[in-house]
Amino acid sequence: MFFSDHLEDIARAKALCADCPVADACLDGAIERHEPAGVWGGQLFADGKILVFKRKRGRPPKNAQTQLTA
Repeated sequence: MFFSDHLEDIARAKALCADCPVADACLDGAIERHEPAGVWGGQLFADGKILVFKRKRGRPPKNAQTQLTA
């Protein structure tokens, strides 16, 4: 289990979980306990739900294409 709001920390936690022999049990336990947040078994939880991805903090750009080409 890991707790951080920084994308780099979350990525490192998920990478550690990828090689962990108890990652599946960790994830199952987090789901059963309704864990509200953190990385459990290689998955990121927020508000008790598994997030597919986490965006950076702050307001998203008005024009994502501008950000990609800038």
